[in-house]
Amino acid sequence: MTDLERRLTRLTTPDLTPPVLPDADVAYTLHDTPIGTLLLAVANGRVVASSFGDEETMTTRLARAVSPRVLRQPGALDDVRRQLDEYLSGRRHAFDLEVDLALATPFQRLVLTDLPEPTSYGQTTTYGALAGEIHKPKAARAVGTALGANPVCVVLPCHRVIGSGGALTGYAGGIDAKRFLLNLEAKS
Repeated sequence: MTDLERRLTRLTTPDLTPPVLPDADVAYTLHDTPIGTLLLAVANGRVVASSFGDEETMTTRLARAVSPRVLRQPGALDDVRRQLDEYLSGRRHAFDLEVDLALATPFQRLVLTDLPEPTSYGQTTTYGALAGEIHKPKAARAVGTALGANPVCVVLPCHRVIGSGGALTGYAGGIDAKRFLLNLEAKS
């Protein structure tokens, strides 16, 4: 054994374990689903993102709007992932999750806060009807834009809002994902 090897042996600690990081201010993970990969994030026990957005863009938004400490910590999202998987397999009709609209604009908050009432599981409404619900009857396009940038997709069911003629229009995950979700709910 060389002198260097002897010195290195003294530095070896057999009981050394990797550090345990404290919970992040924002914990996130990427979750593969039948409708695409969703970036899921929680802060203070509330869902702040369920988004089709790319990882870099979403983590940057989270760092700016919620906390600069954003870490990939899948374990913190186990309940969110479980409920999402149950929903996507038709075994769950409502989420039991607290939501924080930190990534939403004031107008999005207005639209998304009212969203669950006219859009229960298996039901749809139109952009115009939703605009009327928030007392802005001429704002159907603005409602569509707000829903198209919904930071908490699926959990806040913007996929249940359709065009006035029944057309499936705009969805962050694409029309196929919107169709999948509506068909899933129609079957249950």
